[in-house]
Amino acid sequence: MKLNCLIIDDEPLSQDILEDFVKACPELNLAGICSDALEAGEVLKQEQVDLLFLDINMPRLSGIGFVKSLKEPPLVILVTAYPDYAIEGFEIEALDYLLKPVSFERFRTAVNRAVERFEAKEDAGSQHIMVRANKKNYRLNYDEILFLEAQGDYVRFVTGEQTLIVHGTLKDFIEQLPPNKFGRIHKSYVIALGKVVYLEGNRVKLGEYKLPVSLSYKDELFEKLKL
Repeated sequence: MKLNCLIIDDEPLSQDILEDFVKACPELNLAGICSDALEAGEVLKQEQVDLLFLDINMPRLSGIGFVKSLKEPPLVILVTAYPDYAIEGFEIEALDYLLKPVSFERFRTAVNRAVERFEAKEDAGSQHIMVRANKKNYRLNYDEILFLEAQGDYVRFVTGEQTLIVHGTLKDFIEQLPPNKFGRIHKSYVIALGKVVYLEGNRVKLGEYKLPVSLSYKDELFEKLKL
């Protein structure tokens, strides 16, 4: 897992230092570097950003004001030359407050805190699964997925819009999916329970697909669907 992070700082030297620190952390991916909050706002419209390294004193809009303007702000680590803004940092629930010049050791501690917080947040409220196909990482929301089909050493993920072939087994992926939303119906199939249109005999219909239901999984399926 990598956190997409954005550096927002109007000082070129500070930008360079933070960029070097980010590149030295395997858990981080640099989504961009911005010189002010308005520029950062445009980046957030285009990119999924998990973590901000945010200066406070910037032209036009302060870092604090920027975070307060966001409906769902990412995790925030404040990076500033001024120690007097700690209270404002608490107001926006900043993860950490780094004073310039920042040492890599102190930066590393803040990153560890961000990773722990992000993982806890993901475990508590995850609504998606990350899969790798075609040399790309895909984020699939649970409500997009129709079913998974085993194909040897690969699994076919079928959504309403696309099909992805992912290396792994059904067992690998069903352990990552919420059991109240997904269920196994066959040795080769896992389905999204909320996408079931109807059951007829030993077949279940999802979208335009009709899939087989094994006798060994039928009772479990009926229980999950409350039939």
